[in-house]
Amino acid sequence: QVQLVESGGGLVQAGGSLRLSCAASGRIFSPNVMGWFRQAPGKQRELVAGITSGGATNSADSVKGRFTISRDNAKNTLSLQMNSLKPEDTAVYYCRFTDQRTKADYWGRGTQVSVSS
Repeated sequence: QVQLVESGGGLVQAGGSLRLSCAASGRIFSPNVMGWFRQAPGKQRELVAGITSGGATNSADSVKGRFTISRDNAKNTLSLQMNSLKPEDTAVYYCRFTDQRTKADYWGRGTQVSVSS
């Protein structure tokens, strides 16, 4: 089992910045993938950005150039630096851990990000 706890959400004005963090604990093995997803009211959960234990990253087109994903494997933490925030970035942001050996997914409880216009 892997436990994930997100932090760093909040309310910010458009154009502002926030930094999300996710702390992972439990049975953490490599290789693995960690990622940020978000879900806005009435919409499906979508991938924001992901990063492998080897450091390879990918991100949604809607956040390219504005959001940066990073991780610290020694501390088992995942971060998402969000700049130039837009009202359409408003959502609950979730951290996910995928064990690539077993394909098991683990999710955090989410943190709310609200961007006012």
